[in-house]
Amino acid sequence: MKLFILKYYPIILAFVCMLYSISLGLLGHRDEALYSAHWPGTILLFAIAIRQRRNP
Repeated sequence: MKLFILKYYPIILAFVCMLYSISLGLLGHRDEALYSAHWPGTILLFAIAIRQRRNP
């Protein structure tokens, strides 16, 4: 389980952020939902960049 979390933590975190954004949109907080909608993509892009820097 620990290896799974260490390998897939960016995907898990991005999924949680996506659920947060969706829930904000459903609750009527449109501006906050649009702002937080960019978080999952940013998290995944940074994870890709960090992993590429680790493995030359």
